[in-house]
Amino acid sequence: MYSRRAYTQNLSGNLFGGLTAAIVALPLALAFGISSGAGPVAGLYGAVCVGFFAAVFGGTPTQISGPTGPMTVVMAAMTADYLAGNPEQGLALAFSTVFLGGCLQALFGMLRIGKYIIMVPYPVISGFMTGIGVIIILMELGPLLGFPSNSDIAASVAALPAQLAGLNGYAIGAGAISLAVVFLWRGRLNRILPAPLVALIAATVTLSVFFPTDSIARIGTIPSAIPTLHLPVFQIDMLQSMLTNAVMLAVLGSIDSLLTSLVADNITDDSHDSDRELIGQGIGNAVAGLLGGLPGAGATMRTMVNIRAGGSGPLGGVVHSLILLATLSGLGFLFQSIPLAALAGILIKVGIDIIDWPFLKQLWKLPRFPVALMLVVLLLTVFVDLITAVFVGVFIKNLVTISKLSDLQLGSVILSDGVTDLDRLPPAEAGVLAEHTGEVLLLRITGPLSYAVGRGLSSRVKAKLNDSRLLVIDITAASIVGISTAMVLLDLVRKALARGIAVKFIGADLNRHQELAKLGLTGLIARENLIDRLDQAFV
Repeated sequence: MYSRRAYTQNLSGNLFGGLTAAIVALPLALAFGISSGAGPVAGLYGAVCVGFFAAVFGGTPTQISGPTGPMTVVMAAMTADYLAGNPEQGLALAFSTVFLGGCLQALFGMLRIGKYIIMVPYPVISGFMTGIGVIIILMELGPLLGFPSNSDIAASVAALPAQLAGLNGYAIGAGAISLAVVFLWRGRLNRILPAPLVALIAATVTLSVFFPTDSIARIGTIPSAIPTLHLPVFQIDMLQSMLTNAVMLAVLGSIDSLLTSLVADNITDDSHDSDRELIGQGIGNAVAGLLGGLPGAGATMRTMVNIRAGGSGPLGGVVHSLILLATLSGLGFLFQSIPLAALAGILIKVGIDIIDWPFLKQLWKLPRFPVALMLVVLLLTVFVDLITAVFVGVFIKNLVTISKLSDLQLGSVILSDGVTDLDRLPPAEAGVLAEHTGEVLLLRITGPLSYAVGRGLSSRVKAKLNDSRLLVIDITAASIVGISTAMVLLDLVRKALARGIAVKFIGADLNRHQELAKLGLTGLIARENLIDRLDQAFV
């Protein structure tokens, strides 16, 4: 937790930052709650829980957390799936999965793997963020036209022709007003009154004054009550699906939050604690699951609003949550007349903002591989699921990276039989090898050597080893010999000895290179064959 001083510094700035962030968060929480299928109150519960606990226990002082587009996309698909299979317990299973995801996220932080999570390659991040933006837009086109939202993207697209033929004019009007405001309400006015709030007011008032009608879907009654405890519910036949979705929520929430933390660092010139941030986010999501709230993450737009309004410490996040909690304590009636189409307009703008336009604008300038990788992840995100998209993207990128590293490592190896690679050796050593051309093969390791290089290195050594009577392996420059390098070298030693070829090591300090000793080098190479210089190999 933060020190007491962190809450008392810059009191006015943090209070105003939290207030402003809450005003921005309120319409988004309602919209995300409805879009998820769990209801508007679930969005508010999630904003309160994740926002409060991530602020108190997290590692990014200025971050405002709550339901976000990526997390809502997962929640919507998960809720629809569980309700279809079990209408009575579906929602309880969904919130139990949110609880599990929060526990996993906190565990990520405790295991100190926060710094690794944000090492996801940029094309992968770009692909799934753009895919999430596309999903949100497609999900909200139905409500914008006056029809219910559908978390099944294929079904949403298939339903569009029929919806366009029977669209609701009142819904289109409310959505158009909402979209116009969020796109045009900018600058100083936006800092005073955030565009999402103005959009809701403008659409609701216009519809109520000029077109009083019940033919348009609205938010409806929002319970005025403090969240109640929902103990986790598990079913054996749903356990695999719940664990998969929990992992998806934990990974996606971690990436989403830590990326926002980096944005906050750039603005405040500060440095966040990744592992602590994951613990705070995990606690918040676990509590949200227990209280029937949506999962959340660090929200970039709300965090930016908080910082620009003067927020500099965790008090901003706490104030933001308490204001939203007050809304649940009796002010819900103020929002029940808001048209769902107006919320859809706000979410469509959110989806548009999530799309990685800078990357898309540079597609024709970029190399083919990152472009192809981004598009693969984008398609998998939209048409399969987020976790498959991320894992496949990271797997493909790692394969290519390993291949490139292997080529670099193999190129750094010196392999000389007295003819080749002499120009890469000091003159004295080159002269010694030239005197024994064809009889001695020198293998010099100058850097790290992964096991993936083993096959290529073995092939190169084998081609030159046939006529040699002595193999000299120099690892003087390899200050650290890891298990991969040790395995490769010992494999080469065994092959050489099996052919009756003597083997000598230069620079093999068995106290320093313990992996070689552990794997049995001392049983293969006699002590007298552990030498210090190349010329000693011929004594």
